[in-house]
Amino acid sequence: MNTSLKLKIGLLLTLILFSLMTLAPSFYSDTPQWWKKYLAPQGLKLGLDLQGGMHLVLQVDLEKAIENSLDLAAADLKDGLAEKQITAVRMRSEDPSKVVFTLPNTGAVDTVQSTLASDFPNLDVQIKAETGSFPLITLQLKQEEIEFIRKNAVNQSLEIIRNRIDQFGVAEPTILRQGENEIVVQLPGVKDPDRAMGLIGQTAQLEFKLVAEAQGLNLAQLLAEVQSTGQWEPGKSRKQLNLALQGRLPQGTEIYFEKVIDKQTKAETQVPILLESQVLMTGEMVKNAQVRIGGSFNEPYVSLDLTGRGGKVFAHITEKSVNRRLAIVLDEVVRSAPVIRERILGGSAQISGNFTHEEATDLAIVLRVGALPAPVEIIQNLTVGASLGQDSINKGLSSGLVGALLVLLFMVIYYRLSGIIADFALMLNILFLFVGLAMLGATLTLPGIAGIILSIGMAVDANVLIFERMREEFALGKSIKSGVDSGFSKAFWSIVDSQVTTLITALALFLFGTGPIKGFAVTLSLGIIFNLFAVLFCTRLVYDSLYTTRKLKRLTFMRLIHKANFDFMKARKIAFGLSGFLVIIGTIAFVQILRGQANLGVDFSGGSLLQYHASQPFALENVRSALNKNGFPDIDLQEVTGENRLIVKLKKSEQTVGHFGDEITTILAQELTDHEFLLESESEIGSSISAVLRNKAIQAIGISLMGVLIYLALRFDLSFGLAAATATFHDVLVVLGICWAMNMEISLLVVTALLTLAGYSLNDSVVVFDRIRENMKKEENTSFYQTINDSINQVLGRSVVTSLTTALVLSSLFILGGSSIHDFALTLLIGVLIGTYSSIFIASPILSLKKR
Repeated sequence: MNTSLKLKIGLLLTLILFSLMTLAPSFYSDTPQWWKKYLAPQGLKLGLDLQGGMHLVLQVDLEKAIENSLDLAAADLKDGLAEKQITAVRMRSEDPSKVVFTLPNTGAVDTVQSTLASDFPNLDVQIKAETGSFPLITLQLKQEEIEFIRKNAVNQSLEIIRNRIDQFGVAEPTILRQGENEIVVQLPGVKDPDRAMGLIGQTAQLEFKLVAEAQGLNLAQLLAEVQSTGQWEPGKSRKQLNLALQGRLPQGTEIYFEKVIDKQTKAETQVPILLESQVLMTGEMVKNAQVRIGGSFNEPYVSLDLTGRGGKVFAHITEKSVNRRLAIVLDEVVRSAPVIRERILGGSAQISGNFTHEEATDLAIVLRVGALPAPVEIIQNLTVGASLGQDSINKGLSSGLVGALLVLLFMVIYYRLSGIIADFALMLNILFLFVGLAMLGATLTLPGIAGIILSIGMAVDANVLIFERMREEFALGKSIKSGVDSGFSKAFWSIVDSQVTTLITALALFLFGTGPIKGFAVTLSLGIIFNLFAVLFCTRLVYDSLYTTRKLKRLTFMRLIHKANFDFMKARKIAFGLSGFLVIIGTIAFVQILRGQANLGVDFSGGSLLQYHASQPFALENVRSALNKNGFPDIDLQEVTGENRLIVKLKKSEQTVGHFGDEITTILAQELTDHEFLLESESEIGSSISAVLRNKAIQAIGISLMGVLIYLALRFDLSFGLAAATATFHDVLVVLGICWAMNMEISLLVVTALLTLAGYSLNDSVVVFDRIRENMKKEENTSFYQTINDSINQVLGRSVVTSLTTALVLSSLFILGGSSIHDFALTLLIGVLIGTYSSIFIASPILSLKKR
C-alpha cells in the first residue's frame, strides 16, 4: 500500500473520530465542558416541533412609535407653555403624524416659537395666525427624527424582549430581527404559552397621574352620549373618546378606564375614571420591582424601588397631594388608584390590583426591564405541545430507519459488493451531516428530518451513476482497475452537475424561504455537499484499498433493463399533448391560488390551525355539531385515521392573530367530555405574514430556476439551460395542478416539496443532458433525434434505480411518518413519477426543438 493511500485512509479515520467526538455531547450530557466548548458548543438542537414550545413572529408598530414620540413632545410643549401662563388647546387632527394646537392670542406666538427653537429641535412647526381668529400651530416630527425612530424602535424592542425572556427563565431562546419591523421569537419547552405571550407583548408604559375632581360630571352618561352620536364606541381609541368630549371635560383632564375585578366572581369590568393629564412620574424612575405579599387580603402586589430622582419626585407628589387619589396607569389602563394618606419618603411605592402571583411576577419583570417603545402585534403564533414533539420524533425516526434500511438492502441486493461500499458511503454522509448541523448550531426540525431522509434517497444516485458507468466499461471487456477508474472519471461531471443544480435550489430555499423551509434547505445543502465528499473520495478510497490489497477481483451487478432500445422521440407529440393539458390545469391552479380560491393552508390564508389528541375514537359529526352549536359553523375539521387526532382549521383574514384555541378547547371539553381532547399544537397566522410567506415561496421558485438556467448555460450552452428550466417549470406546474385537483391543502410543507421536486427534476434532466453532450461528440454523423434516443436508453437503468430508491424512502415517509408530513411525502411521490417522465419525454424532446 503506497504512502498516498495510507494518508488518505488516515485522513478518513481522523474525520470519523472527530465526528464521533463532536456528536458525543449531543447524546451524552456528562461530557466535560471543554469538550463541548471547542467541538460543538450547542450540540444538536431539536426544533420546536420535536420538543414542544412556541414560535412567534412579532410586528413592531413603527407608526405608533412615531405617533407616541410626537404625542410626548406635544405634551411636554403644552406643560412648558402652561408654566409660562399660556394655555394651548389641542384640536382634533385627521393626520396622526401631526398635532394641532390653538393659542389664546397672537401675542403668544413669539413665546411658542422661541420655546420650540430652544427646547424642541426635533419638531417642525407651521404657524397660522390670522386677524380675528385664534392662532393655530401644527407640529410634526422632522424627517431625520422619524428615520431615527424607525431604525432604533425595532432594535430597542428586541433587546427589551430579550431581557424579559431571560428573566422569564426560558432555556436557549432564539430572538432575532426579521425584515424591517418584525421580530422572531422561539421559546423551546415553554409550558405556559399564554403567559409568555402576555409577557412579550405587554408594552408596559407606566405613568403616575392624579385623579381629577369630577363634581357634577356623570362619566357614564357622557360615554352613552358619544356612543349614541357615533363619535366613539367601546374598544376604540381612548384618544378618540377624549377628543369627542373636548370642551365638556374640565381643562387639563382626560377619561381613562380602571380595571376592576370582583373579589368573589372574579369578573373583570372597565370603569371610567377622570384623571389629570399631567404625567407626574413614569416608569423610567423605577429602579427595581419585586413581588410582595400583604395588604388586607394577603394578596400579591408589586413593590417599586425608585431611583434617587424618582424618590424625590414621589415624595414631592405625595406631600402636595395628601388625601387625593394617585392613579397608577399601565398601558393606558388604571391598575390601582389608592388615596395618599401622608407624604411617602424612602423612594418606594407599590401597585396593587387583585393580581395573581404570576400576573404580579410578570408585571414586575416588565417594569424592571423597561417599556417597549411601541406596541408589538403577534402576527404568527405556533405552539407545539411536548407530547406531539415526542410523537414526531418517534415517527420521524421509525420512518427514517425503515426508509434507510430499504435503500441499504436494495443496494446490496442489486449491486452486491459495490452496494455494500455505497452503503458505507451513505452512512458516512449521514454522520458528517449530523456533525455539520451540530457545528453550525442549526436546529433540527421535522422538515429537516424529512430533508435528511430525502437526501438518503438522492445520495444513492451518485453511486448509481458510477456503478452504471462501470457496468458499461466492463461490458467493453475492461479490467477491474480500468473499469473502476473509467466509471469514476466518466461519471464525475454528471455527478457534479446534478448535485450542484440541486444545491442551487436548496440555496434559493435558504435565502428566500422562511421557518421550516430554511431548516429543510440547510439539511439538504449539507447532505449534497457531504455526499460529494463521501462518493468521490470515500467510495473511491475503498475501491483503491481493496484493489491494492488484492481483494477486489470481480464485480457483478443485477440488471432490471437489458439493452434498452425504445424510440422515445416517436412518442414526443403524445407526451407534449398530455403535458400541455396538465400544464393548463397547473396554470389554472396557480391562478386560483393567487386569488385565494384554492384549498390554502393557514400558512397562506391566515387563520388558526389546532391539533388535538383524544383519549378514544370520536365521530367527526359530533365534533362538527358541537362547534356549530357554539358559534363556529364555518370550520374545517379533519380526522387523522387511526391516531385519534383531530385537526381544526379556521381560516380568517385578520392582520393579527386571534385566540380561537382557548374557545374551541373549552367547547370540546364541555360538549365531548368522554373523549378528553388535549391540545397538542396551535398555529395562528395573520394575513399580513401569510402574504409574505406566499410571495417568498414564489420568489424562491423563480430565483432557483434562474440560477439553474445560468449554471447550465455556462456548463453546456443556453439551449440546454432553457430546456432544463422549461422542463422543471413544467414539473412544478403539473404537480401543483395534480395537488389542486386532489383538493390537497397547499401548505408550506407542500411548497417545500415542490421546490425539492425542482431540484430532483433538474438532477434527472442534467444526467440525461450530460450523456447527450457526450454522445454528440462521439456520434457526429448520427441524427440529433437518434443521439437523444441512444442517450436516454443508455441512462434508463440509472433513472429507474434512482427513482425506485427515492420512492422507497418517500413511501416510508408517507406510510410511517404521521399526519404532519403526509402531504409532503405524497407530493414528492407524485413528483418523482412526474420528474422521471419529464426527464425522458419532455426535457430532451424540448432540447431537440431548440436544436432545429
